[in-house]
Amino acid sequence: MVADASEILQFYSGRCSNIIAEIAELVDIESPSNDVSASRKIADLLESKFRSIGIETGIERIDAGVGEHLSVKLFRSDMPSTLLLGHTDTVHPVGTRNANLTRVADGRMYGCGIFDMKANIVVMLEVLRYFALTGQRPSSPVSILLSCDEEVGSRTGRPLVESASRGSYRCFVFEPSANGRVKTGRKGTAVFTLKAHGIPAHAGLEPEKGANAIAELARHIDEIHAVAAVDEGTTVNVTTISGGTTTNVIPEHAKCEIDVRFSTLAEGERVRDELQKISSSDPQVSIELLGAINRPPLERTPEVVALFENARIAAASLGFDLDETQVGGASDGNIAASMGVPVLDGLGVAGDGAHTLDEYILIDDIPRRAALITRLLLD
Repeated sequence: MVADASEILQFYSGRCSNIIAEIAELVDIESPSNDVSASRKIADLLESKFRSIGIETGIERIDAGVGEHLSVKLFRSDMPSTLLLGHTDTVHPVGTRNANLTRVADGRMYGCGIFDMKANIVVMLEVLRYFALTGQRPSSPVSILLSCDEEVGSRTGRPLVESASRGSYRCFVFEPSANGRVKTGRKGTAVFTLKAHGIPAHAGLEPEKGANAIAELARHIDEIHAVAAVDEGTTVNVTTISGGTTTNVIPEHAKCEIDVRFSTLAEGERVRDELQKISSSDPQVSIELLGAINRPPLERTPEVVALFENARIAAASLGFDLDETQVGGASDGNIAASMGVPVLDGLGVAGDGAHTLDEYILIDDIPRRAALITRLLLD
């Protein structure tokens, strides 16, 4: 018999001290992107925890060269699965935890990477323990993918997300909530580099023999920014610029990086096409555009809205209001959405300060989020 909402919430409330202790255990293993040793250490811990839950579990560790991805399959059958996405990598180098010690104070739990997203991995584990201890089963098989390079663009994680999405009919992403709200839309991202190649010359003796790469690149900054379409939610920004070798040489090389955010794939492709049209005004300077669309947008489709409505109703049964939002940042949920899978993102514990030294979660929200995920899996 399926427990009612109040019983599920009471289950997690009674385990809150255990959950806090386990969150601290994960947070205190710092695992920044591209730190292979740290990634293996957190994978070791998580593998042991998944195996100890008491549910028949298929675990695969994928060595990506930059760290280890973790794939977990439970309640296996021929049915399509519910995909749970998360990541083990964080943004601060090892040792940063000394500037934001893992601690509890005034209803908050602090720590580097706790909000984004070590606490939410523990929520996954707790939800699985609920099923193991109560004997209940989710309405579909569960597939979990914890990538190790999400924070740096999912270069090695992307094909794994795509593969996991093919066998799934819905996806829940355990990224941080936005002031408690789930994310039903995320902008897509692209990063481009525009390079200019000129001719060096002595800046004092014979500058006329040179071709200034910096000057040529500077002429195109306004042109790049003009590609944006704010009304469409499309932003295009030159974010870094560099060039030259020394003060008395006409610069031979220059480059700038361009950050692009867009709400629809069509807009992302339009920006890419417009940037590719940029040409040099100086015949002695050549222009080169590098880069591509990194993550397509997570669009608010009718299927995504239906997932949110289910979550909103489930939250109401647990005694709290759940709202939605759309954000500019991307996640691995964007990749799952590009595979045609309905995605509900931002299901993590409420808090704030992602990627800062004031990062924290709200302890009172832990039982509610775990209960919400449980209700969604039972649906």
